[in-house]
Amino acid sequence: MFQVLLDIITNKAFTTPVLSWFIAQSIKFAHHYYKKRRFDFKKFIDSGGMPSSHTAFTVSLATILGIHNGFSSDIFALSAIFSLVVMADAAGLRRAAGKQAEVLNKLVNSSEHVQLDKELKVLLGHTPVEVLAGAALGIMTGILIH
Repeated sequence: MFQVLLDIITNKAFTTPVLSWFIAQSIKFAHHYYKKRRFDFKKFIDSGGMPSSHTAFTVSLATILGIHNGFSSDIFALSAIFSLVVMADAAGLRRAAGKQAEVLNKLVNSSEHVQLDKELKVLLGHTPVEVLAGAALGIMTGILIH
């Protein structure tokens, strides 16, 4: 059992994406504190914002796998395609869902007949710049860890 845990925590293909995600979430946490002058520990797990932690996570995985296995390897191709799907989802579908949530919240708030238990979450997806920043963070983390 100890050897399995040791193998996991020394596996760069595992630890690099986790570190990249943690850095992205830490940036969001610090930015929120700078703007609002208050700690909001939910920023460590919230989605949305700058940079995209999902993108940083997947791109750092693709980067580290490309470095270790070659950029012509099947595992790099798989991880790169996975990253592209995540980025398209973050900037497309999840962002659109966030915009729809914003409109629905406005409609509900202006209506006396419709009630929600709580407002719908608006910040779900990312702008293209947030996705690109996440990709840059992922690439840099992968290169630096290597």
